[in-house]
Parts: sequence; C-alpha cells; structure tokens
Amino acid sequence: MTPPVPGKVPIANPPPLPAAPFDEGSWAALVGRRLVIDVPASTANLGAGYDCLGLALDVCNRVAVEAVDGDGGLSIEVTGEGEGELPPVRSNRFVVGLEHALEASIGPRPAAIGWRIAMHNRIPLSRGMGSSAAASVGGVFAGHVLGGERLSLGEQLQLATAIEGHPDNAGAALLGGFVVSAHLGERVEAVRFDAPDGLRAVLFIPERRLSTADMRRVLPAEVPLRDAVSNMSRIAIGVAGIASGRFELLADLTVDRIHEPYRSVAYPQLPRLTGAARAAGALGAFLSGAGSTVLAFVAPGADAGPVERALAEAAAAVDLAGRIETVLPRNRGPEVVEGA
Repeated sequence: MTPPVPGKVPIANPPPLPAAPFDEGSWAALVGRRLVIDVPASTANLGAGYDCLGLALDVCNRVAVEAVDGDGGLSIEVTGEGEGELPPVRSNRFVVGLEHALEASIGPRPAAIGWRIAMHNRIPLSRGMGSSAAASVGGVFAGHVLGGERLSLGEQLQLATAIEGHPDNAGAALLGGFVVSAHLGERVEAVRFDAPDGLRAVLFIPERRLSTADMRRVLPAEVPLRDAVSNMSRIAIGVAGIASGRFELLADLTVDRIHEPYRSVAYPQLPRLTGAARAAGALGAFLSGAGSTVLAFVAPGADAGPVERALAEAAAAVDLAGRIETVLPRNRGPEVVEGA
C-alpha cells in the first residue's frame, strides 16, 4: 500500500453522498468488532487505455481492522510488502477510505474511536500494481461492511476515486475483471467484463521502484493527433473485443503511442522487455500502470514458459534485477474473510 504524502490527507473534498444522521450508538457498536478482508492488486492502462482501463489481478493484500474506544488512537502493523515503511498515520489511504465510508454510512466519527489495523501485503509498492488503490478500496469496502452495507457500488467507487484521483485502478480493485472507467463531469462511471478462463498475466516485477508522480511528469501536455487517433482506435477495438469475447484483440489494445514512448525515456529497459515478451508469443505486453512492472498476457491454452524466460533473459541482458510471477486475472473485488 502506497506510503501517504506527509502532511496531506489524500481526500480533501469527499464526493456528495447521502449524509447519514449522527448515531453515536452505531459507532459504539463497532468497538471490539474485528473484520478481515482481502483486496486485490490491479493493472492499469493495458497499453493504449491510459487512465481509463484496468484489470484486477489475483494477488491480494489481507487487512484486519478493529475499532477501539479510548483516545482515538491508531495502530497499524504491516508485514510483507511495505514492512517498516508505512507509518501509523491517519493519512494512510486505508484509514482515509475507512473513515469516509463509515461517516457516509453512520455519521461523524466520535473523537474517542480509534483503530487497530494489521496488514499483510502481497502487492509491492511503487511497481504499477495498484498498491495505493488497494489501500483506498480496501478502506472504503471495510467501512461499507462495518457501517451496515449502506453504500452502493457506485458510491464506493466515487469515494475510492476521490482518494485516488483517477478511477482506473480503483475501479478494477473494487469491481474485479476488466474495467472501463471515466470521470464524466462530477460523477464516475465504470463498466466491467469478466476475464476469460485460462488467461494469464506474466509479470516482471523489478526491484526498481517508479513513482507515479514522477512518471506522470515525463508526459507531454500535448500529443500528435495521429498518436491520439491510434490510441482511440485501439481502445475501441480492444474494449469491443473484450465485450464480445474476442480476447485476441488484446494484442492490438496493448500497443500504446501516448505514454509508453515518453516513459521509456525514464525507463529505457521497457521497450526491450515488452518486445521480448511479444516475440516469445505473448498476447500483448505493456507497462503496468506507471511501472516498473511489465505485464504480458498469455492466451488461454498457450504455454507461459517461453514468455517467462524471455522476460527474465531480457531483464538480465539490461542488468535489471527483479522477479517473474505468473498470476490469474481476478473477476471479483474485495471480499470478507472473517467477521461482518
């Protein structure tokens, strides 16, 4: 889960949701309750679909949360990815999502209510696998469940997007599957499709981290019209292919001309990695989110071994340390493991 920005709560202006009447009894009833959830990783952009396409991955963080009464204190224990890096502060995106969802559900938080949170994280930080979105979505979902499941999926997405700033990873983590999402005026819309059985994602996860903010700064304010048209065409045919079951069109969707060429300046190994995966038979390869992970799709029934070896060999050739993982897409969002 992404470390919080020091001194800044990520959601300054929460979206308009039905204001629940203040009910201290509802908050008091939370004390001592323990909820454990799984929330998935995600990949965004999928090549051409910059800031509007995402896919959930079957790699989950597990979070246990318990409300405590006293001085409003906060305890966060982290194991796995991010251990020793994530401080126990209220600007942690899980806590922000949790409290905003609960306040939308049952009213303002009494000052005495605090949290005891334990996170076991499998999603690596700053690698383009949606660690930040998993925190935001996980918090919102946990608050929704603890608050009596009063929020619609649309309201949960609106809250998570307000925390994240954009809906691509948040939509995928919340809804599961392939997700098309967009800001449309003041609202956020998302449409999902199931990933097919047997589709696999081969991940090369470098040890190198890349900041989303830094990777956005390398992008130009304007792009050539021909590049914009190329991406629009690939998004259109790719989404239509997903919706109609023609998943071979992922090969066209995953070719980008408006962000990967510019990000390759900061990440020069990227073209060699994606090219090696495609040459080995991948059904498309692309920079996952802002990176540094590279994701290659392997078609149902195809052997993932050649793609795994090609990515490992290409990384070794450019002296880029990392690991290979092959995972399945996930057609569901966060889930309750224990408690209610």
